[in-house]
Amino acid sequence: MMASVIDQYQVSTDKRSGITNDPNRSDDKEYILRLIGQVITVSLETVKIVNSLPELGLPKETSAKATATVQ
Repeated sequence: MMASVIDQYQVSTDKRSGITNDPNRSDDKEYILRLIGQVITVSLETVKIVNSLPELGLPKETSAKATATVQ
């Protein structure tokens, strides 16, 4: 999730048109820092919620399978 936020908020120039996309906000220099903080907060809260859910009674997966499904 964090990688996608960082990828989206980079200055880039389209090779064909030459149009530059600058997602930085000149009116709010701390915007990206707050956005990253919000993403971290949502991620941590999601982990807390998921960890507090009751077990479903399904068989446990091996760690290799579980890692593959998370990514």
